Amino acid sequence: MIPLKLEEDIKFIEKSALILTRVLSVVRNKAVAGISMLELDSIAEQMIIKEAALPAFKGYRGYPATICASLNEEIVHGIPDERVAKDGDILSIDIGVNYSGYFADAAITVAIGKITPKAKKLIDITKQALAKGVQKASPGNHLGDISYTIQNFVEQHGFSVVREFVGHGIGKNLHEEPEIPNFGRSGTGPVLKAGMVLAIEPMVNVGIWQSKLKANGWTAVTADGELSAHFEHTVLITEKGPRILTNG
Repeated sequence: MIPLKLEEDIKFIEKSALILTRVLSVVRNKAVAGISMLELDSIAEQMIIKEAALPAFKGYRGYPATICASLNEEIVHGIPDERVAKDGDILSIDIGVNYSGYFADAAITVAIGKITPKAKKLIDITKQALAKGVQKASPGNHLGDISYTIQNFVEQHGFSVVREFVGHGIGKNLHEEPEIPNFGRSGTGPVLKAGMVLAIEPMVNVGIWQSKLKANGWTAVTADGELSAHFEHTVLITEKGPRILTNG
């Protein structure tokens, strides 16, 4: 069952999303050649705590860090370490915030210095795919309309959508019903209603959609070693349509 949020719930989720938006903006600006993944993680954690909130990921199912920092062929759940961002890299940054027991989740992929045209196209298409998926998050539409729209747009541009990892409901828990695949058929799945809050997050690969897991047990990488990008917003469905909570 997909939970519907009350007005009081939405106020707290909005506050969590506002904190997250500010943190993600600072981390994005700090993501330049020469900075380590651990430094970015520390910046995010300190900011979240100063906002009287908690990092949503740290300790979740044993995850050891505040952010996910996924470089190049890493799809999701890249654990921050001593690796340093280099010119030509692309970096996906995923952050979750817990404010007073209410959660928000968002991700971006950024270019480090000058990147290849292929990498730039990947980032642009993934970002656009998220926007197109969000547009379908309106009352009366089906969940599958979001999934189909993302997949269709991505594949039209010659890329593939990751299938092993999906978006999700969010609110009083970091992960709630429903799961939101980035592939599927329109007109299928649950009917969307006002009051639902969804974390929509296309993960897009240059090559094949299959992934594999690194030895750390967390980080997913593309099976063919090609680049991957990731964008995510926390979205409230209202009677008038979708409202992105993590865009400031």
